[in-house]
Amino acid sequence: MIKRIATAVVLIPLVLLLVLRAPIAWVAAVTAAIALLTVQEFLKLAESYGVRPLRKATYGFVVFFFLLLMVNVGDEKPLLSTEIFGIAAAFAATMATFAFLTLAMRREQLSTSYPAAAASAFGFAYIALPLGMLVQLRQQWAGAFLILYLLLVVWAGDIFAYFVGRSVGRHRMAARISPKKTWEGAAASMIASLAAGALLFYYATPLCTALFEWGLIQRRDGIFALEKPALVPVLLLTAVLNGAAQLGDLVESLLKRGAGVKDSGTILPGHGGMLDRIDALLFAGPAAYFTILAFTG
Repeated sequence: MIKRIATAVVLIPLVLLLVLRAPIAWVAAVTAAIALLTVQEFLKLAESYGVRPLRKATYGFVVFFFLLLMVNVGDEKPLLSTEIFGIAAAFAATMATFAFLTLAMRREQLSTSYPAAAASAFGFAYIALPLGMLVQLRQQWAGAFLILYLLLVVWAGDIFAYFVGRSVGRHRMAARISPKKTWEGAAASMIASLAAGALLFYYATPLCTALFEWGLIQRRDGIFALEKPALVPVLLLTAVLNGAAQLGDLVESLLKRGAGVKDSGTILPGHGGMLDRIDALLFAGPAAYFTILAFTG
């Protein structure tokens, strides 16, 4: 418990500083490093299923994808526009399957070719693409605030699910996949996320104003409207994000349970691996990206 709290105390300010203040190119570079670490853990899990993935090719493809995100296409848009990002993501997703299967043809045992290519392609789609969407969301108008909102919603839900589930949880949600997850914890997670999302948007203007005055946020990255956002859409979006986050957590538990391991890695004391820490964001991030862009254009 002490290690878990200490790690959070160190990492959370660094993450917030990166999200709020760092240039987009730095955000993309750090996200690429996180993606590589997470993919490495995923491929190690794949080996527990008897698969020998294409490690170097997968790492290279992840780096290639994030280099696309870091292309400067103009002074007004520091990275890719939404349209170009969609093209780049579709191109990368399509080429991943083609590239990995082509490389797998060189294997001496052809029976290992498809499982290896499938694991590498899945790792790219499961990890790199969602993290790329977070980078793209960060460069939208009010992007820093939107990422802050996403993180706080996910973190609040995760914290309350953990402590409430441990203290009063009785009814197992998915005993075969994650024995410690309970319906009481899931309900507490949803309530906490809804409260965090509602409060953050209710105080969006004074919060962004304070962050701007402290030099922690640029004007284009915050919300400075005089009118408060409508509560119902915020609550609906928050509920969707919490549901996606909890599902992402369960999916990663499924991968670990099938692999016969407790954690995906040991890089984060008290939390396990990088995949253990961002599993919820891998589902909640795309949900936020598509929902927010659908309503804001």
